[in-house]
Amino acid sequence: MALHITGDGAADDLLSTDPLALLIGMLLDQQVAMETAFAGPLKIRERLGGLDARTLAETDPERLTEVFRTPPAVHRYPGSMAGRTQALCAHLLEHYGGDATALWTSGDPDGAEVLRRLKALPGFGDQKARIFLALLGKQCGLTAEGWREAAGAYGEEGSRRSVADIVDAGSLQEVRENKRAAKAAAKAEKG
Repeated sequence: MALHITGDGAADDLLSTDPLALLIGMLLDQQVAMETAFAGPLKIRERLGGLDARTLAETDPERLTEVFRTPPAVHRYPGSMAGRTQALCAHLLEHYGGDATALWTSGDPDGAEVLRRLKALPGFGDQKARIFLALLGKQCGLTAEGWREAAGAYGEEGSRRSVADIVDAGSLQEVRENKRAAKAAAKAEKG
């Protein structure tokens, strides 16, 4: 698996090889550009000297907020996103022994169960969970039965709706255009 989300080789390598980094990138993917969100885990790792669920869950909250705030910031909302990252990692420790991959591998779950597990994560609503499930299925080798159905429209073959569909610079632009169009349509609908 070789992801191409951020345009930064080191950040993409981390996302491609560290499931926790990918999960945190997805968590951070709100209110900032996708590239910024998914580059966040590399910044965190460089500033903390590592990236693992226990370290993140047990780091002093003020220290973690400072890690997120240090320029260039990990996120435009460093305090709240540091807190969400910490809550996510605490959840992984409590329920999965700190192993992010256990979300989609423990007990050989089907797509609906993986979606349920993702939706139970702090900071993951329905849409974010479906997008991450699609990312796992489309680019990370997830073969859980029914993952496409559970991911909904994000699981559709050939769609360009989300980070799950980014494989190069061209597909990144297609996803951006589709997101812009969807936002414009939603705004027009509200009138």
